[in-house]
Amino acid sequence: MEIFYSADIYGNSSLRLGPEESQHCAKVLRKRVGDAIDVIDGEGALYHCTVVNDSPKGVEANINEVVNNWHSHPYNLTLAVCPTKNNDRYEWFAEKATEFGTDCFVPVIGEHSERKVFKTERLRKIVLSATKQSLKARLAEVREPLSVKEFIRETAVADAVKLIAYCFEEEGAPRRSIKAELAKRASDKIIVLIGPEGDFSREEAAMAMEAGYVPVHIGDSRLRTETAGIAAASAVYFEYL
Repeated sequence: MEIFYSADIYGNSSLRLGPEESQHCAKVLRKRVGDAIDVIDGEGALYHCTVVNDSPKGVEANINEVVNNWHSHPYNLTLAVCPTKNNDRYEWFAEKATEFGTDCFVPVIGEHSERKVFKTERLRKIVLSATKQSLKARLAEVREPLSVKEFIRETAVADAVKLIAYCFEEEGAPRRSIKAELAKRASDKIIVLIGPEGDFSREEAAMAMEAGYVPVHIGDSRLRTETAGIAAASAVYFEYL
């Protein structure tokens, strides 16, 4: 099943694909007037359509049927993960976490982060491609980078299950398994905070716990940052199966 994406949808009557999607539709897949195509809007709906203009500059289609909440998941997951030194690893993480089902990616910059600058444009394209490949209609948000402390302050009063994957065990705050914490969740909104290669600073971890984050582990193995992010996404995914 080949899926396209459009941000230009006119009610339930017609839509237009953007330049890149139009090129792929008309030139690569050679869709012509009268052909059927399926389009997502990034907001959760799938549109069954018929092509009425096959120009590679802007494919246009009439909408025949709308399927709302197509392949949706019953939770809302935010992954706030520090960018890795090797950018390819972070992109791989975002691709795989999208396939499992993630609603928001937040690149957070920690005190121990080796990568202090992160550009989101390419990551958004990777997330869009993974969304279509994994047959989802809702496109995950990719936020602009902010510091770990800024993100903790922003989510301090959030009504969500807030988890921090932290390697050090603070006195009075033993780490619990992510599986156990998800099993007793009081909300279907989940935030998981994962640090850089050098982990969070003790000040960042203490601040997170004061803001209601529960320190968790993802098993006994020492995981790379990007692997921990994928493991967290899969843990949430399997908890709801």
